[in-house]
Amino acid sequence: MHGAGNDFVLLPDLDDRVDLTADLAAALCHRQMGIGGDGAIRVGPARPGTDADVFMDYRNADGGLSEMCGNGVRTVAKYLADRQPMDVVAVDTRAGVKRVVIHRGPDGLTDTCTVDMGAPVTGEVGRTIVLDDGTTATVTIVSMGNPHAVLLVDDVATAPVTTLGPRLETHPDFPEGTNVEFIAARPDGGVDGRIWERGVGETMASGTGGSAMAVAAHLNGLADRTTDVHLPGGVLRIEWTEETLFVTGPAVEVGKGFLDDAWLATAASGTGASA
Repeated sequence: MHGAGNDFVLLPDLDDRVDLTADLAAALCHRQMGIGGDGAIRVGPARPGTDADVFMDYRNADGGLSEMCGNGVRTVAKYLADRQPMDVVAVDTRAGVKRVVIHRGPDGLTDTCTVDMGAPVTGEVGRTIVLDDGTTATVTIVSMGNPHAVLLVDDVATAPVTTLGPRLETHPDFPEGTNVEFIAARPDGGVDGRIWERGVGETMASGTGGSAMAVAAHLNGLADRTTDVHLPGGVLRIEWTEETLFVTGPAVEVGKGFLDDAWLATAASGTGASA
């Protein structure tokens, strides 16, 4: 499945039988030796004590755990809503329970979803990061349940996403790593953006990343509190209210099938499949 080009391998596991290990996630997400994806999601039962329909057990493509994924949570909601009558899906994540409102297309299936992401936590605007070679980068810090460092650029097409992104991701100022976004204002009041995702690399879209971009754009005077974030994989509508932040965007099911037992055994053991 994918949300605006941010793609995931979903493992339906409502009986709570699958252990989504780092090795298995990395093997599933390998684009040559697995299925391929920016992340792997086990759709499991909601954890005890949470008022939710399911738990989104999410790992990035490198196998690392992630607190939240705004595009991934829409794909989880679509998976459920297309198989049972639900207009709102409550998804338990490591960043709390997220309510996802379903918008159906003419075929009755989920077309887009609106996610209540919760209120962003804004950090320093215009923070200077000193890189290992003595050069500096200026970022705006935002948390959407996971960390983001957002840079303002003149043109995202020429932004140093693949060079500066990984350097900031692993910078000592971010001991748990960070997602890195590059944004530029659009003449129509929207925001152009590109994303270097922690544990993944450059991705076509990110729900939390798009949220952080919109927040940073507003804090830096580039956009209103409601704006469209234009990403390589599509457009996300962001509405930052006084209480919370909403993301509206697409969710697409590409296909379904079964994993080969022999491959699965090798992947789960961490030998070969993710090398």
